[in-house]
Amino acid sequence: MTPQASDAPVRVMIVDDHEVVRRGIVTVIDASPRLAVVGEASSVEEARRRLPAVRPDVLVVDLQLPDGTGIDVMAAARELEPEQKMLVLTSFDDDAALRESRAVGASGMLLKSARSRDIVGVIEKIAGGGTEWPSRPADEDDDLSPTDQRIVALIGDGCTNREIAEELGIAEKTVKNRITAILHALGLQRRTQVAAREAARRRAGWK
Repeated sequence: MTPQASDAPVRVMIVDDHEVVRRGIVTVIDASPRLAVVGEASSVEEARRRLPAVRPDVLVVDLQLPDGTGIDVMAAARELEPEQKMLVLTSFDDDAALRESRAVGASGMLLKSARSRDIVGVIEKIAGGGTEWPSRPADEDDDLSPTDQRIVALIGDGCTNREIAEELGIAEKTVKNRITAILHALGLQRRTQVAAREAARRRAGWK
């Protein structure tokens, strides 16, 4: 990523499939002299194509996209630029989405219902190296959602990602993303550690 001149506006790329919403966000950002929209995309594939040319200072991503998720976009952005700063701008902030966003390297999450000045402020904060996450009780991020708990149990049963996807009726890519978030939440590095942890938990329960 090219170093940003101190007086240059923060370069922002927006990824959102709803054109009206995306145009509204663009209008809000361009109204600030300290920010400038340098790229837009409405899908994962389009974002992947445009990122190498755009190289934004901050990537603003919606989670729900027609051909994948914002997690996919952020993962691709991090492969291209390991220090890429990223903000999730979403309609919901459930725990699974929050964990997955953190796990892939996002610096914050903000609801689309936020005030214009808050959106601008958070983008500037993230551009400067800060973070912005929804408030949570101190230990809530360590709790797995029911879906994640089910995935852990299936890993303990020896299921592959494909088998887990079929069992839960979700995409295999979604399973992979959730496992990444589970590893982050549990402080683990590998899938095998999840299996070992589940096996130990079961042995303790059976005694």
